[in-house]
Amino acid sequence: MRLAFTKMQGAGNDFIVLDETRSRLGLSAAQYRWLADRHFGVGADQILTVRPAPHPGVDFEYVIHNADGGEVENCGNGARCFLRYVHDAGLIKRRCVRVQTRAGVLTLELQDDGRVTVDMGPPIFEPAQVPFDPTGLTPQAEGGWQRWPLALQATGEQTLLVAVLSMGNPHAVLRVDDVDTAPVARWGPLVESHPRFPRRVNAGFLQVAQRSRARLRVYERGAGETLACGTGACAAVVAGIRFGWFDERVDVDLPGGRLTIEWPLHQGLSASVRMTGPAEPVFSGVVDVPDLG
Repeated sequence: MRLAFTKMQGAGNDFIVLDETRSRLGLSAAQYRWLADRHFGVGADQILTVRPAPHPGVDFEYVIHNADGGEVENCGNGARCFLRYVHDAGLIKRRCVRVQTRAGVLTLELQDDGRVTVDMGPPIFEPAQVPFDPTGLTPQAEGGWQRWPLALQATGEQTLLVAVLSMGNPHAVLRVDDVDTAPVARWGPLVESHPRFPRRVNAGFLQVAQRSRARLRVYERGAGETLACGTGACAAVVAGIRFGWFDERVDVDLPGGRLTIEWPLHQGLSASVRMTGPAEPVFSGVVDVPDLG
């Protein structure tokens, strides 16, 4: 199968964008994995697909597949690239767009400086909705919230204290003294696949630099450590605000760049999280995708 694609990146989190507004490509999980492969395919953290609006009230359907071929609920950095793509491709002229994801509806707005702001909706704290199984665990209270003890499997290492929440996809946030020396490669996959997260989880390693600035690394579910994770930045800031570590507007420095996260907790726990950051096209091309079943 020969298909056209556009490669994009948002703070170093890179994507392949596919246009299915006219017809479905019908790609298999194996073909998504091939496209994401950096040696044999195009290479990307995720594949984003633009589809027609599934119902009135939204402009498009936004579909995300991880590098492992699995479809996931949400991707914040991808959402910014999604808007930049549909605007640059002439699929829509308005600068403010609503898109349907598996997790719900997102509102995306193109700014004058080329950055994109995404209304990510409210965070989800109920463990069952993350989903997270807290059976038998005793949380540790901190600030206005709590952290959960997470024993890593078969490592003999200390139990981690993590904040658990969802931004349309599940996140476990661990505070560390220094992200540069944090054992992301060792602990990340153990947290990601921990049995208390039935759908796996994105593992965030958060360093509090100032009340308005954070540093973050994220080991993403189905992708490994990436240069940036938008929902991970949102989850980390929300957790930090609830714990009293941050003010309501925080600049988050990730390996690939900076995202600005705003969460007005003074409006209540159901307030929406807003994320602003870059979205840049890299190149476009055509690729022959093998028939992998």
